[in-house]
Amino acid sequence: MNLSKDEILAKANIASKNTLMETLNIEMVDFGDNFLIARMPVTPRVHQPDGVLHGGATAALAESVGSFASHIFIDTEKMFVRGLEITANHLKSIKEGFVYAKATFLHKGRTTQLLDIRVTDEADNLISICRLSTISLPKKK
Repeated sequence: MNLSKDEILAKANIASKNTLMETLNIEMVDFGDNFLIARMPVTPRVHQPDGVLHGGATAALAESVGSFASHIFIDTEKMFVRGLEITANHLKSIKEGFVYAKATFLHKGRTTQLLDIRVTDEADNLISICRLSTISLPKKK
């Protein structure tokens, strides 16, 4: 079954219902052969006490978009994806607007995947750089 880009993004966003992604208002907005982009609004819901974007919310955005990227490119009838490790280097703070996380594959193996995730603001300023490794495992029959 070949789905359009809009249909794939809609399915990804529907899968986020009643999850952390819905709580943080994370939305998948674009993808291509080697990347997936998600966005998250920066509001007091994702602030740390001093009014800037919480690093944990940024890491949750990065892990969400990276895991979804791995998920899109596997046979989900036979496999499922889990995160193995995430690192995040926060470079700049932001108080409002949107942040965009672009997950790009550095390695797309049958079992393990490594993604580079760059989090930027609406003006394309780099906010954080993250790395995520995921594993694709067979579903039990």
